[in-house]
Amino acid sequence: MTFQIWGAVFTGMVLSIMLLNVVQWMTYRDRSYGLYTLYMLAWLFYFGLRVYAFRDWFSAETNSFVRAVAPMGAYYVYFDFADAILDLRRRLPQFYRNLQLIKVGIVGYVTIHVVLCYVPSMWHPNVYETTFIAMRLAMAVVGVYGIRQMASLGDVVSKAYALGTAFLLTGGLTTMFLSMTYWCSEDWSGPFWGVSLTYMQIGIIAELVCFTLGLGYRQRQAAVRSAVVEQELTREREKHHRDQLEAELAVQRLEQEKTEVHIRALQAQVNPHFLFNSLNSLSALIDEDTQKAGLFLDELSSVYRYLLRANDQVLTPLAAELTFIRSYCHLLQTRHGSALRIVWQVEPPLLNRQLPPLTLQLLIENAVKHNIALPQRPLTIAIMTNEKGQLQVRNNVQRKSIRVASNGVGLSNIWSKYQMLNQPLPTLLENNGQFVVSLPLISVD
Repeated sequence: MTFQIWGAVFTGMVLSIMLLNVVQWMTYRDRSYGLYTLYMLAWLFYFGLRVYAFRDWFSAETNSFVRAVAPMGAYYVYFDFADAILDLRRRLPQFYRNLQLIKVGIVGYVTIHVVLCYVPSMWHPNVYETTFIAMRLAMAVVGVYGIRQMASLGDVVSKAYALGTAFLLTGGLTTMFLSMTYWCSEDWSGPFWGVSLTYMQIGIIAELVCFTLGLGYRQRQAAVRSAVVEQELTREREKHHRDQLEAELAVQRLEQEKTEVHIRALQAQVNPHFLFNSLNSLSALIDEDTQKAGLFLDELSSVYRYLLRANDQVLTPLAAELTFIRSYCHLLQTRHGSALRIVWQVEPPLLNRQLPPLTLQLLIENAVKHNIALPQRPLTIAIMTNEKGQLQVRNNVQRKSIRVASNGVGLSNIWSKYQMLNQPLPTLLENNGQFVVSLPLISVD
Protein backbone atom coordinates (compact mmCIF):
# COMPACT_ATOMS: atom_id res chain seq x y z
CA MET A 1 0.00 0.00 0.00
CA THR A 2 1.44 3.35 -1.02
CA PHE A 3 1.41 6.31 1.30
CA GLN A 4 -1.09 8.09 -0.99
CA ILE A 5 -3.55 5.20 -0.64
CA TRP A 6 -2.91 5.06 3.09
CA GLY A 7 -3.57 8.81 3.25
CA ALA A 8 -6.98 8.29 1.65
CA VAL A 9 -7.73 5.50 4.16
CA PHE A 10 -6.62 7.74 7.03
CA THR A 11 -8.78 10.61 5.81
CA GLY A 12 -11.77 8.32 5.42
CA MET A 13 -11.42 6.97 8.96
CA VAL A 14 -11.12 10.46 10.45
CA LEU A 15 -14.09 11.68 8.41
CA SER A 16 -16.18 8.69 9.55
CA ILE A 17 -15.40 9.37 13.20
CA MET A 18 -16.05 13.07 12.67
CA LEU A 19 -19.44 12.49 11.01
CA LEU A 20 -20.46 10.20 13.87
CA ASN A 21 -19.38 12.89 16.29
CA VAL A 22 -21.35 15.57 14.39
CA VAL A 23 -24.49 13.42 14.74
CA GLN A 24 -23.83 13.15 18.49
CA TRP A 25 -23.28 16.89 18.64
CA MET A 26 -26.59 17.62 16.92
CA THR A 27 -28.36 15.10 19.17
CA TYR A 28 -27.05 16.13 22.58
CA ARG A 29 -26.00 19.76 21.97
CA ASP A 30 -22.93 19.12 24.12
CA ARG A 31 -19.98 21.53 23.82
CA SER A 32 -17.60 18.58 24.09
CA TYR A 33 -18.71 17.19 20.73
CA GLY A 34 -18.23 20.59 19.09
CA LEU A 35 -14.64 20.85 20.34
CA TYR A 36 -13.97 17.25 19.30
CA THR A 37 -15.19 18.02 15.79
CA LEU A 38 -12.97 21.11 15.66
CA TYR A 39 -10.01 19.01 16.86
CA MET A 40 -10.44 16.49 14.02
CA LEU A 41 -10.88 19.29 11.48
CA ALA A 42 -7.54 20.75 12.62
CA TRP A 43 -5.78 17.47 11.85
CA LEU A 44 -7.51 17.08 8.49
CA PHE A 45 -6.51 20.65 7.63
CA TYR A 46 -2.91 19.96 8.63
CA PHE A 47 -2.53 16.77 6.60
CA GLY A 48 -4.48 18.23 3.67
CA LEU A 49 -2.00 21.09 3.37
CA ARG A 50 1.09 19.23 4.54
CA VAL A 51 0.90 15.95 2.67
CA TYR A 52 -1.61 15.75 -0.13
CA ALA A 53 -1.89 17.55 -3.46
CA PHE A 54 -2.98 20.79 -1.82
CA ARG A 55 0.60 21.55 -0.84
CA ASP A 56 1.47 22.19 -4.50
CA TRP A 57 -0.96 25.11 -4.50
CA PHE A 58 1.01 27.09 -1.93
CA SER A 59 4.41 28.68 -1.70
CA ALA A 60 7.39 27.19 0.10
CA GLU A 61 6.93 29.72 2.92
CA THR A 62 3.33 28.66 3.48
CA ASN A 63 4.23 24.99 3.46
CA SER A 64 6.95 25.65 6.02
CA PHE A 65 4.50 27.62 8.15
CA VAL A 66 1.87 24.88 7.96
CA ARG A 67 4.47 22.21 8.84
CA ALA A 68 5.47 24.06 12.00
CA VAL A 69 2.23 25.69 13.12
CA ALA A 70 -0.80 23.61 12.02
CA PRO A 71 -0.36 20.89 14.69
CA MET A 72 -0.29 23.64 17.32
CA GLY A 73 -3.85 24.57 16.35
CA ALA A 74 -4.94 20.99 17.04
CA TYR A 75 -3.14 21.03 20.40
CA TYR A 76 -4.71 24.36 21.30
CA VAL A 77 -8.21 22.91 20.73
CA TYR A 78 -7.12 19.72 22.50
CA PHE A 79 -6.66 21.58 25.80
CA ASP A 80 -10.20 23.01 25.74
CA PHE A 81 -11.55 19.62 24.69
CA ALA A 82 -9.80 17.97 27.65
CA ASP A 83 -11.30 20.53 30.03
CA ALA A 84 -14.80 20.05 28.61
CA ILE A 85 -14.59 16.25 28.90
CA LEU A 86 -12.79 15.87 32.22
CA ASP A 87 -13.79 19.12 33.97
CA LEU A 88 -10.14 19.96 34.61
CA ARG A 89 -10.72 23.44 36.04
CA ARG A 90 -12.62 21.88 38.93
CA ARG A 91 -10.92 18.49 39.35
CA LEU A 92 -7.33 19.52 38.54
CA PRO A 93 -7.20 23.30 38.94
CA GLN A 94 -3.37 23.56 38.93
CA PHE A 95 -3.10 21.45 35.78
CA TYR A 96 -5.80 23.58 34.15
CA ARG A 97 -3.87 26.79 34.97
CA ASN A 98 -0.71 25.27 33.49
CA LEU A 99 -2.58 24.44 30.29
CA GLN A 100 -3.61 28.08 29.98
CA LEU A 101 0.05 29.11 30.21
CA ILE A 102 0.95 26.54 27.55
CA LYS A 103 -1.73 28.00 25.27
CA VAL A 104 -0.06 31.41 25.68
CA GLY A 105 3.23 29.75 24.70
CA ILE A 106 1.60 28.28 21.59
CA VAL A 107 0.40 31.74 20.55
CA GLY A 108 3.97 33.05 21.01
CA TYR A 109 5.37 30.15 18.97
CA VAL A 110 2.91 30.83 16.12
CA THR A 111 3.86 34.51 16.19
CA ILE A 112 7.56 33.67 15.88
CA HIS A 113 6.92 31.47 12.84
CA VAL A 114 4.78 34.10 11.18
CA VAL A 115 7.83 36.35 11.33
CA LEU A 116 10.27 33.63 10.28
CA CYS A 117 8.22 32.40 7.33
CA TYR A 118 6.75 35.60 5.93
CA VAL A 119 9.43 38.24 6.61
CA PRO A 120 12.16 37.44 4.06
CA SER A 121 14.88 39.20 6.00
CA MET A 122 14.06 37.10 9.11
CA TRP A 123 14.21 33.68 7.48
CA HIS A 124 16.88 31.45 9.05
CA PRO A 125 16.55 27.72 8.36
CA ASN A 126 18.53 26.78 11.46
CA VAL A 127 16.36 28.93 13.71
CA TYR A 128 13.27 27.48 12.07
CA GLU A 129 14.36 23.88 12.61
CA THR A 130 15.60 24.55 16.12
CA THR A 131 12.32 26.13 17.26
CA PHE A 132 10.35 23.44 15.44
CA ILE A 133 12.18 20.57 17.19
CA ALA A 134 12.21 22.41 20.53
CA MET A 135 8.45 22.90 20.38
CA ARG A 136 7.91 19.26 19.50
CA LEU A 137 10.01 18.15 22.46
CA ALA A 138 8.23 20.66 24.75
CA MET A 139 4.85 19.33 23.65
CA ALA A 140 6.14 15.79 24.31
CA VAL A 141 7.02 16.80 27.87
CA VAL A 142 3.60 18.42 28.24
CA GLY A 143 2.06 15.21 26.90
CA VAL A 144 3.78 13.04 29.51
CA TYR A 145 2.79 15.48 32.25
CA GLY A 146 -0.80 15.55 31.01
CA ILE A 147 -1.03 11.76 30.78
CA ARG A 148 0.03 11.40 34.41
CA GLN A 149 -2.42 14.08 35.56
CA MET A 150 -5.38 12.63 33.67
CA ALA A 151 -4.62 9.05 34.70
CA SER A 152 -4.56 10.17 38.36
CA LEU A 153 -8.28 10.97 38.16
CA GLY A 154 -8.94 7.22 38.07
CA ASP A 155 -12.28 7.10 36.19
CA VAL A 156 -12.82 5.28 32.90
CA VAL A 157 -13.18 8.42 30.75
CA SER A 158 -9.98 9.96 32.16
CA LYS A 159 -8.05 6.74 31.54
CA ALA A 160 -9.38 6.55 27.96
CA TYR A 161 -8.32 10.16 27.40
CA ALA A 162 -4.85 9.51 28.89
CA LEU A 163 -4.41 6.39 26.73
CA GLY A 164 -5.43 8.28 23.59
CA THR A 165 -2.97 11.04 24.42
CA ALA A 166 -0.26 8.40 24.91
CA PHE A 167 -0.98 7.04 21.42
CA LEU A 168 -0.74 10.54 19.93
CA LEU A 169 2.48 11.22 21.85
CA THR A 170 4.04 7.93 20.74
CA GLY A 171 3.08 8.51 17.10
CA GLY A 172 4.38 12.08 17.16
CA LEU A 173 7.72 11.16 18.73
CA THR A 174 8.14 8.21 16.36
CA THR A 175 7.53 10.48 13.38
CA MET A 176 9.96 13.09 14.69
CA PHE A 177 12.81 10.66 15.27
CA LEU A 178 12.25 8.80 12.00
CA SER A 179 12.21 12.06 10.08
CA MET A 180 15.75 12.73 11.40
CA THR A 181 17.06 9.47 9.96
CA TYR A 182 17.58 8.24 6.45
CA TRP A 183 15.36 5.23 7.04
CA CYS A 184 12.19 7.12 6.11
CA SER A 185 11.72 9.14 2.96
CA GLU A 186 9.40 11.88 1.74
CA ASP A 187 8.35 9.87 -1.33
CA TRP A 188 4.55 9.80 -1.10
CA SER A 189 4.37 7.23 -3.91
CA GLY A 190 6.40 4.71 -1.93
CA PRO A 191 5.13 2.21 0.68
CA PHE A 192 3.26 3.86 3.53
CA TRP A 193 5.42 2.31 6.25
CA GLY A 194 8.45 4.07 4.75
CA VAL A 195 7.01 7.57 5.36
CA SER A 196 7.50 9.04 8.84
CA LEU A 197 4.11 10.82 8.91
CA THR A 198 2.39 7.43 8.73
CA TYR A 199 3.18 6.74 12.38
CA MET A 200 1.79 10.05 13.51
CA GLN A 201 -1.41 9.29 11.58
CA ILE A 202 -1.60 5.84 13.19
CA GLY A 203 -1.21 7.50 16.59
CA ILE A 204 -3.98 9.97 15.73
CA ILE A 205 -6.36 7.18 14.63
CA ALA A 206 -5.69 5.25 17.87
CA GLU A 207 -6.19 8.46 19.84
CA LEU A 208 -9.51 9.21 18.14
CA VAL A 209 -10.74 5.67 18.81
CA CYS A 210 -9.92 6.08 22.52
CA PHE A 211 -11.56 9.50 22.64
CA THR A 212 -14.67 8.22 20.86
CA LEU A 213 -14.99 5.24 23.21
CA GLY A 214 -14.49 7.53 26.19
CA LEU A 215 -17.14 9.93 24.94
CA GLY A 216 -19.55 7.05 24.31
CA TYR A 217 -18.98 5.70 27.81
CA ARG A 218 -19.41 9.19 29.24
CA GLN A 219 -22.69 9.66 27.38
CA ARG A 220 -23.90 6.25 28.47
CA GLN A 221 -23.10 7.04 32.10
CA ALA A 222 -24.89 10.38 31.74
CA ALA A 223 -27.93 8.57 30.33
CA VAL A 224 -27.86 6.08 33.22
CA ARG A 225 -27.58 8.93 35.76
CA SER A 226 -30.41 10.76 34.02
CA ALA A 227 -32.57 7.63 34.13
CA VAL A 228 -31.77 7.11 37.81
CA VAL A 229 -32.55 10.74 38.58
CA GLU A 230 -35.79 10.49 36.61
CA GLN A 231 -36.75 7.36 38.55
CA GLU A 232 -35.92 9.10 41.81
CA LEU A 233 -37.99 12.10 40.77
CA THR A 234 -40.85 9.79 39.76
CA ARG A 235 -40.67 8.03 43.13
CA GLU A 236 -40.50 11.38 44.91
CA ARG A 237 -43.53 12.62 42.97
CA GLU A 238 -45.44 9.42 43.77
CA LYS A 239 -44.43 9.63 47.42
CA HIS A 240 -45.40 13.31 47.52
CA HIS A 241 -48.74 12.44 45.91
CA ARG A 242 -49.33 9.65 48.44
CA ASP A 243 -48.34 11.94 51.30
CA GLN A 244 -50.66 14.60 49.94
CA LEU A 245 -53.55 12.13 49.68
CA GLU A 246 -52.84 10.83 53.19
CA ALA A 247 -52.71 14.40 54.46
CA GLU A 248 -56.01 15.19 52.78
CA LEU A 249 -57.57 12.04 54.26
CA ALA A 250 -56.18 12.95 57.66
CA VAL A 251 -57.65 16.44 57.36
CA GLN A 252 -60.99 14.94 56.34
CA ARG A 253 -60.88 12.57 59.30
CA LEU A 254 -60.00 15.43 61.63
CA GLU A 255 -62.81 17.53 60.21
CA GLN A 256 -65.22 14.61 60.61
CA GLU A 257 -64.06 13.98 64.15
CA LYS A 258 -64.30 17.69 64.89
CA THR A 259 -67.86 17.74 63.55
CA GLU A 260 -68.83 14.67 65.56
CA VAL A 261 -67.26 16.09 68.71
CA HIS A 262 -69.10 19.36 68.18
CA ILE A 263 -72.39 17.54 67.68
CA ARG A 264 -71.77 15.51 70.82
CA ALA A 265 -71.10 18.75 72.68
CA LEU A 266 -74.38 20.20 71.42
CA GLN A 267 -76.23 17.06 72.46
CA ALA A 268 -74.57 17.22 75.86
CA GLN A 269 -75.94 20.74 76.21
CA VAL A 270 -79.44 19.34 75.77
CA ASN A 271 -79.18 16.70 78.46
CA PRO A 272 -78.75 18.94 81.51
CA HIS A 273 -81.28 21.38 80.11
CA PHE A 274 -83.90 18.66 79.57
CA LEU A 275 -83.17 16.99 82.88
CA PHE A 276 -83.45 20.29 84.78
CA ASN A 277 -86.89 21.05 83.31
CA SER A 278 -88.10 17.49 83.82
CA LEU A 279 -87.05 17.48 87.48
CA ASN A 280 -88.83 20.78 88.01
CA SER A 281 -91.99 19.27 86.54
CA LEU A 282 -91.65 16.15 88.67
CA SER A 283 -91.12 18.25 91.77
CA ALA A 284 -94.33 20.14 91.10
CA LEU A 285 -96.30 16.92 90.45
CA ILE A 286 -95.17 15.28 93.66
CA ASP A 287 -96.97 17.95 95.65
CA GLU A 288 -100.10 17.84 93.48
CA ASP A 289 -100.67 14.17 92.62
CA THR A 290 -98.45 11.29 93.76
CA GLN A 291 -99.97 8.85 91.26
CA LYS A 292 -99.33 11.18 88.36
CA ALA A 293 -95.85 11.76 89.70
CA GLY A 294 -95.19 8.01 89.58
CA LEU A 295 -96.47 7.79 86.00
CA PHE A 296 -94.45 10.85 85.13
CA LEU A 297 -91.35 9.21 86.60
CA ASP A 298 -91.90 6.08 84.47
CA GLU A 299 -92.26 8.18 81.32
CA LEU A 300 -89.24 10.23 82.29
CA SER A 301 -87.19 7.04 82.65
CA SER A 302 -88.31 5.87 79.20
CA VAL A 303 -87.52 9.25 77.67
CA TYR A 304 -84.13 9.45 79.29
CA ARG A 305 -83.17 5.99 77.98
CA TYR A 306 -83.81 7.30 74.46
CA LEU A 307 -81.87 10.44 75.23
CA LEU A 308 -78.83 8.38 76.33
CA ARG A 309 -78.98 6.33 73.12
CA ALA A 310 -79.38 9.49 71.04
CA ASN A 311 -76.11 10.84 72.41
CA ASP A 312 -74.30 8.16 70.38
CA GLN A 313 -76.01 9.10 67.11
CA VAL A 314 -75.54 11.95 64.68
CA LEU A 315 -78.86 11.27 62.95
CA THR A 316 -81.96 9.35 63.95
CA PRO A 317 -84.98 8.15 61.92
CA LEU A 318 -88.05 10.36 62.09
CA ALA A 319 -90.10 7.39 63.30
CA ALA A 320 -87.83 6.91 66.36
CA GLU A 321 -87.83 10.64 67.07
CA LEU A 322 -91.65 10.76 66.94
CA THR A 323 -91.92 7.78 69.32
CA PHE A 324 -89.68 9.63 71.76
CA ILE A 325 -91.63 12.89 71.32
CA ARG A 326 -94.95 11.15 72.04
CA SER A 327 -93.52 10.03 75.40
CA TYR A 328 -92.06 13.48 75.99
CA CYS A 329 -95.37 15.18 75.15
CA HIS A 330 -97.14 12.79 77.48
CA LEU A 331 -94.92 14.16 80.26
CA LEU A 332 -95.83 17.71 79.31
CA GLN A 333 -99.54 16.98 79.06
CA THR A 334 -99.40 15.22 82.41
CA ARG A 335 -98.21 18.49 83.85
CA HIS A 336 -100.27 20.99 81.81
CA GLY A 337 -103.41 18.95 81.22
CA SER A 338 -105.87 20.52 78.77
CA ALA A 339 -103.74 23.65 78.57
CA LEU A 340 -101.48 21.83 76.07
CA ARG A 341 -102.70 20.19 72.88
CA ILE A 342 -100.56 18.15 70.49
CA VAL A 343 -101.63 17.53 66.89
CA TRP A 344 -99.94 14.86 64.69
CA GLN A 345 -100.10 14.94 60.88
CA VAL A 346 -97.02 13.10 59.55
CA GLU A 347 -97.05 11.27 56.20
CA PRO A 348 -95.98 7.62 56.67
CA PRO A 349 -93.59 7.59 53.59
CA LEU A 350 -91.45 10.20 55.35
CA LEU A 351 -90.92 8.17 58.54
CA ASN A 352 -87.69 6.70 57.15
CA ARG A 353 -86.17 10.15 56.68
CA GLN A 354 -83.69 11.33 59.30
CA LEU A 355 -82.94 14.37 61.41
CA PRO A 356 -80.61 15.24 64.30
CA PRO A 357 -81.86 13.55 67.51
CA LEU A 358 -83.74 15.64 70.11
CA THR A 359 -84.56 18.32 67.55
CA LEU A 360 -88.32 18.06 68.13
CA GLN A 361 -87.81 18.01 71.88
CA LEU A 362 -85.98 21.34 71.72
CA LEU A 363 -88.67 22.95 69.56
CA ILE A 364 -91.55 21.77 71.76
CA GLU A 365 -89.69 22.76 74.89
CA ASN A 366 -89.03 26.18 73.35
CA ALA A 367 -92.73 26.64 72.53
CA VAL A 368 -93.83 25.68 76.05
CA LYS A 369 -91.16 27.84 77.62
CA HIS A 370 -92.03 31.09 75.84
CA ASN A 371 -95.85 30.83 75.51
CA ILE A 372 -98.80 30.88 77.90
CA ALA A 373 -100.57 27.53 78.31
CA LEU A 374 -103.92 27.81 80.17
CA PRO A 375 -107.09 25.70 79.95
CA GLN A 376 -108.99 28.72 78.67
CA ARG A 377 -106.11 29.65 76.34
CA PRO A 378 -104.57 26.33 75.38
CA LEU A 379 -101.23 26.15 73.60
CA THR A 380 -101.60 24.04 70.48
CA ILE A 381 -98.50 22.44 68.95
CA ALA A 382 -98.83 20.74 65.57
CA ILE A 383 -96.17 18.32 64.29
CA MET A 384 -96.80 17.75 60.58
CA THR A 385 -95.17 17.33 57.18
CA ASN A 386 -95.74 19.58 54.17
CA GLU A 387 -95.76 19.07 50.41
CA LYS A 388 -92.01 19.81 50.22
CA GLY A 389 -91.19 16.80 52.38
CA GLN A 390 -90.26 19.00 55.36
CA LEU A 391 -91.23 18.46 58.96
CA GLN A 392 -92.98 21.45 60.51
CA VAL A 393 -93.53 22.31 64.17
CA ARG A 394 -96.28 24.93 64.58
CA ASN A 395 -97.64 26.62 67.65
CA ASN A 396 -100.00 29.50 68.25
CA VAL A 397 -98.19 32.56 69.57
CA GLN A 398 -99.21 33.40 73.15
CA ARG A 399 -96.09 35.01 74.52
CA LYS A 400 -95.75 35.39 78.23
CA SER A 401 -95.93 38.98 79.46
CA ILE A 402 -92.81 38.43 81.54
CA ARG A 403 -89.79 37.59 79.38
CA VAL A 404 -88.40 34.20 80.25
CA ALA A 405 -84.62 33.95 80.71
CA SER A 406 -83.02 31.97 77.91
CA ASN A 407 -79.53 30.53 77.62
CA GLY A 408 -79.70 30.46 73.80
CA VAL A 409 -79.32 26.67 73.55
CA GLY A 410 -82.60 25.84 71.79
CA LEU A 411 -82.86 27.08 68.22
CA SER A 412 -79.14 27.87 67.81
CA ASN A 413 -78.36 24.28 68.79
CA ILE A 414 -80.57 22.95 65.98
CA TRP A 415 -79.11 25.34 63.41
CA SER A 416 -75.55 24.36 64.38
CA LYS A 417 -76.28 20.66 63.90
CA TYR A 418 -77.69 21.17 60.41
CA GLN A 419 -74.79 23.42 59.46
CA MET A 420 -72.16 20.89 60.54
CA LEU A 421 -73.96 18.17 58.60
CA ASN A 422 -73.79 20.34 55.45
CA GLN A 423 -77.59 20.26 55.15
CA PRO A 424 -80.05 23.04 54.26
CA LEU A 425 -80.84 25.10 57.35
CA PRO A 426 -84.26 25.11 59.00
CA THR A 427 -86.46 28.16 58.46
CA LEU A 428 -88.54 30.26 60.88
CA LEU A 429 -91.79 31.98 60.05
CA GLU A 430 -94.19 33.91 62.28
CA ASN A 431 -97.43 34.84 60.50
CA ASN A 432 -101.08 35.22 61.48
CA GLY A 433 -100.39 34.29 65.08
CA GLN A 434 -98.53 31.13 64.14
CA PHE A 435 -94.86 30.40 64.83
CA VAL A 436 -93.61 27.83 62.29
CA VAL A 437 -90.27 26.03 62.18
CA SER A 438 -89.64 24.00 59.00
CA LEU A 439 -87.04 21.23 59.32
CA PRO A 440 -85.43 19.62 56.24
CA LEU A 441 -85.61 15.85 56.48
CA ILE A 442 -82.44 14.05 55.41
CA SER A 443 -82.74 11.18 52.95
CA VAL A 444 -81.35 7.81 53.98
CA ASP A 445 -79.11 7.79 50.87
